[in-house]
This record gives sequence, structure tokens and C-alpha cells, in this order.
Amino acid sequence: MRSDQHDPWLAGVDGCTGGWLAAFAQPSGDTMSIRILPRFAEVLAAPERPAIVAVDMPIGLPERTGIGGRAAENAVRPLLGSRQSSVFSVPSRAAIQASEYREACRLAEQTSDPPRKVSKQLFNIAPKIREVDECLRADAAAAARVFEVHPEVAFWRLNGGRSLGEPKKIKGRAYEPGLALRRGLLIAAGIPAAFVNAKPPKGAGPDDLLDALACVAIARRIHAGIAQPFPDPPPRDAFGLRMAIWA
Repeated sequence: MRSDQHDPWLAGVDGCTGGWLAAFAQPSGDTMSIRILPRFAEVLAAPERPAIVAVDMPIGLPERTGIGGRAAENAVRPLLGSRQSSVFSVPSRAAIQASEYREACRLAEQTSDPPRKVSKQLFNIAPKIREVDECLRADAAAAARVFEVHPEVAFWRLNGGRSLGEPKKIKGRAYEPGLALRRGLLIAAGIPAAFVNAKPPKGAGPDDLLDALACVAIARRIHAGIAQPFPDPPPRDAFGLRMAIWA
């Protein structure tokens, strides 16, 4: 399953209960592999050696933040209509590195203007944010092939630049009309229906599967040179990591 220079592999990745749900695909065609890997570094080191990894996780952490988090979050929220609450405000690197919620809030308030705490939802994924951050800061080659994607921005793009009227979940539970809408967009974008309609692997939910597939659809756009970063051009953090959401 190793890629060659003519048919590189790409990966769309979403964090899930079991670790990282990765959808490996080539730039075109129906060949695809979906599995859960415990560590993000294992996605990069997978036998496919993906040339592009599009991951639903913040990349590039600011030293200080303003209203709404980074420029990336502020750039995409207006696109999403009623779905914009799905874009969490990313706090400073210091706040992300805190292992305790109260400490994260204290550090976030010290490094934001106006002072703002960390949302509980964002803090819950902080360990995964740190995992990606540590991986990319340690390996410049990895940082060059990993791109931040947000599934709702991906679906906005797959929907012709229109926000989606249905959520994936309501009160924490899967919402079938919203899932069906997203399945249709993925199939229209060329993702094989057999994978779109598949049962997710143990350790992942139906929404995780659709999000990973949306990420791989954007990985194909990045490979084709037609994806757009928000903002454009992407700013960089203190370690040189891009701070942009691609779609």
C-alpha cells in the first residue's frame, strides 16, 4: 500500500474516542482505507506515507489572542451561518499547554485581549491539540504536509460555498437528517458511497467518519492546488506553523 510518486496517498483525519480516525485515499478513484490509529504520529508514519494530511484539529498556536480566537476562526465563522458555533476559539499556546481547566482559563485570560477563558469543549480536545503541535514542531517535513481543516468549513465548500441548514448532532446525539445531507455531499464530491455509508470503526461515531471523509475531500483539493486557506496568506505562529483553515 505504499504510495509512489505517480499515485500519492492522502489522509483525512478526525480525532475520536479511540484516537485518530484516518481515511486514506488517492487523489482520484475509489481506492480507500479507513482505520483508527492511537497516535497522530502513526498517521504520518502509516504504510501509505500520506503526502498530504488534512486534520480536524487546530494547528499553529498564538502567543496572544484577540476577540474570537485566531484569525482563522474569525475568517471562517461568517461563512457558516447557524453552524458557526462549531468553530471554537483557540486560545494561546500557554493555555493549551495547561493540563488543568482552571489553570488553562487563568492563562487564557492573561494572554487574551479582552481577557477570555477557555471553552470547556476546546479544553476537552487540548490533549489532541498538544499531540499534533508537538509532532509538527519536532518535524519540519511533517509540518509541511499537515493542514488544518474544519469539517463544517469543508462541507460548506462541498455545498458550493453555502452553509448547511442541518446540524450533525442535536444535544450531543447524532441527527440523521444532518448526517444524510453530509453523506450526499461527500458522494457528490467523489467519495465512494460504500465508505460514506459504512459503519464507523469501533472507537468512532458516525459523525467522526463523515468528518474524516470531509477532511480527505479537502486533502484532494489541497493536492490539486485549488484549496483556499482562511486567512490567505496564512500567518505563522512562533514556531513557524501555519495558522489557517483550508477548504
